[in-house]
Amino acid sequence: MKHLFIINPAAGSRDRTKEYRKAIAEACQGLDYRVEVSAAPGDCTRLASEAAKSGEEYRIYACGGDGTLNEVAAGAAGYPNAAVTVFAGGSGNDFVRLFSEPQAFRDLHRLLDAQERELDLIRCNDSLSVNICSVGLDARIGTDVASYKRFPLLQGFRAYAASAVVNVIKGIAEPLEVEICGERFAGEMTMVCVCNGRYYGGGFCPVPEADPADGMLEVLLVDKVRRHQVPGLIGKYKAGRYRELPRYIRHFRTDSLTIRAKGPTAINLDGELRRAEEIRISLAKEKLRFFYPKGLTW
Repeated sequence: MKHLFIINPAAGSRDRTKEYRKAIAEACQGLDYRVEVSAAPGDCTRLASEAAKSGEEYRIYACGGDGTLNEVAAGAAGYPNAAVTVFAGGSGNDFVRLFSEPQAFRDLHRLLDAQERELDLIRCNDSLSVNICSVGLDARIGTDVASYKRFPLLQGFRAYAASAVVNVIKGIAEPLEVEICGERFAGEMTMVCVCNGRYYGGGFCPVPEADPADGMLEVLLVDKVRRHQVPGLIGKYKAGRYRELPRYIRHFRTDSLTIRAKGPTAINLDGELRRAEEIRISLAKEKLRFFYPKGLTW
């Protein structure tokens, strides 16, 4: 078996390439491994894809955060010879929070002694997502978070909160049309959140029951709310208490939906920004072999 470590120097609040290289060299003595460093957006996907297409058995380590995992997974998804994990070093690492011991993903010795499970993925138009796909206010907030994480005092949820304040001021809702579960909803909406995983935004857990291996997507449609209502609602949304907000939030379990906007609108894919006017979201045909330290559960 070969081990490929793909380092994203842009992940997190600073470049951890030297730290990664040191940890890898110490833990991987005697193993068939190599280290690659991403030089531009898309490099992580290309490197993972090249390894997967070789046909050799690979374990691929996304060295970074959720965006790095997203890129690596996109390159390896659907290849039976390639398994993926995250060697956590980003400022969020929200996807692995669903596991019983998220900090274990920072311990390379434990990652080298791993078990694996096949996970679902979200397909959004031509892109894949491991964790969360959102449209609307949530997408603008989520994709702006990275710029705030560069400030020393704005890590984790604080970065999300700062982005939320700025984007709430810019505007709460936009006209959207959503087709889901044989129904059609049209009007001013605050956001649409599609969950495969559970956590994002530095600790938000909108649908605690989301399971990335159950063959279904959890979807929240959030109607238009007023600015003064946001502080009261956001705490319940963050804690997964959407059932307490039936006036504003509809919950669906589905394998597909379509969202149409009046023009190109922001889409958040695991913290990465995309834009489209018509957004087709579904359970991807591709599956992801994901490995994690032995003994962990979710």
